Amino acid sequence: MDILKTAKEVIETEIDQLKNLKNCIDQSFEKAVKLIASCKGKVVVSGIGKSGIVGKKIAATLASTGTPAFFLHPAEALHGDLGMVSKDDVVIAISNSGQSSELLAMLPYFKRLGVPIIAITNNVQSELAKRADIVLKLCVEREACPMNLAPTSSTTNTLVLGDALAVCLMKLKGFTKEDFALRHPAGNLGRKLKLVKDLGHFDPQKVPIVHQDTPMRDVVLEISSKGFGATAVVDDNGKLVGIITDGDLRRFVQRGGDFNKETAKDVMTKNPKTAKADELAMEALKRMEDYKITVLIVVDEQNRPIGIIHIHDIMRGEVA
Repeated sequence: MDILKTAKEVIETEIDQLKNLKNCIDQSFEKAVKLIASCKGKVVVSGIGKSGIVGKKIAATLASTGTPAFFLHPAEALHGDLGMVSKDDVVIAISNSGQSSELLAMLPYFKRLGVPIIAITNNVQSELAKRADIVLKLCVEREACPMNLAPTSSTTNTLVLGDALAVCLMKLKGFTKEDFALRHPAGNLGRKLKLVKDLGHFDPQKVPIVHQDTPMRDVVLEISSKGFGATAVVDDNGKLVGIITDGDLRRFVQRGGDFNKETAKDVMTKNPKTAKADELAMEALKRMEDYKITVLIVVDEQNRPIGIIHIHDIMRGEVA
């Protein structure tokens, strides 16, 4: 046996079956997306065996991308969990054969509630397809399994079809990065998706700000007392015109600057890089890394300083 050759054959087979799926997508898919988008309740995803495992992932992806959803195990459903389904829900029933007895046993209950059923199946002549309101065909001609038995191509196509539903719904609903961040507060992903306003410092008493005519002796006091190693510099209208950092102070001293005569305007770096309160903190971090700086002034829509964020705030991932 040539292991690498076999692996590549499996991958090639599944790619071919995904191409079949792509060519099979029709108006039924569009109807399914619009039905789910108009759902007032939740999307109930159900399947048994390998279809159930993929169904759990589809439900999780929908829920994390703005479409409330949960997985309902058919066996548990028949022993009480059907009570989790309401008349405002939409059901996605997954079965490659369309003949899974546990899945079919739930359908009369859904029909009595008036819950619409979207079937994902490879058999459009199956009992599941006949009872469904919308049928999404998997279009699998063969499994990647050499015996054409083990769910391989069929589960891959199911997974990708579920992803396509989720992405279309995201776009249809105008789902944003900020929306995604709200649903992923924990772990490394959560840290990456936190917003600047979650990690920065916005207390007016703590944000270092000086006027462009402020003497340098007072600039030093402002930077030292606030502890961020920098201060924003504003004009008469309170708009940001520059920034003075510890590095600027060192260069000021090295050239023999006069702390009593020179002002912030003489030392500041003009047009500094800034951040917005509602942008992802990781985008602000990338800006710091790109320009080799450690702090950003957070400004509002009028370019007025409202906060400050330090690179350490983001790396720690702690709310200030």
